[in-house]
Amino acid sequence: MLNIKTFTVNPLQENCYILSDETKECVIIDCGAFTENECKEIIDYIHSEQLKPVHLIATHGHFDHNLGIGAMQQAFGIKLKIHRADEQHVRNISQQAQDFMGMVVNFTPQIDAFITGGDIINFGTHHLQCIAAPGHSMGGLLFYCEEEKVLFSGDTLFRCSIGRTDLPGGSMFMIINSLRQLCQLPDSVTVYPGHGPLTTISYELAHNPYLDR
Repeated sequence: MLNIKTFTVNPLQENCYILSDETKECVIIDCGAFTENECKEIIDYIHSEQLKPVHLIATHGHFDHNLGIGAMQQAFGIKLKIHRADEQHVRNISQQAQDFMGMVVNFTPQIDAFITGGDIINFGTHHLQCIAAPGHSMGGLLFYCEEEKVLFSGDTLFRCSIGRTDLPGGSMFMIINSLRQLCQLPDSVTVYPGHGPLTTISYELAHNPYLDR
């Protein structure tokens, strides 16, 4: 059984997810924790549950989804996996944070490997399929666990909305194509977005004006 723990962090209320199963191996998705207390809460949860982080992954390279990767690197010795097209976003995380929110970021991101659509993230008895989803950024990814029918959509899909496309590397044409691909998933799939409440594919098909099958 897949356990999903959500931490809503930083001033932009970004959702960081910790996925684990009975083996105690876990995956950290979109660690945007900014304050010392936010980072400590995530680290303490991992320790209290006796989890072993084996992957630190991001749906894309925007700063609000990666502010905590330095703390995770230091605490657990794991480095980030991200799409190569968003590498420069991560490399420039300090400038992003300063430009958008006036935040000061004092760590150097370390990238372990580049991942792309079609790759598989294995942990414990589960695996996540990486689905390329450019549009919000060029290197956008979705992470889908087929056996548990859960999708981590980053900033591609929100409840009744989608990610903005007016930032560098964004494209409305691309995100619409990504959403068309996403719509082919089963109606019963639960969607865990980068911001806001969870939803389902069936709910979005019925209520989201950007989705159609």
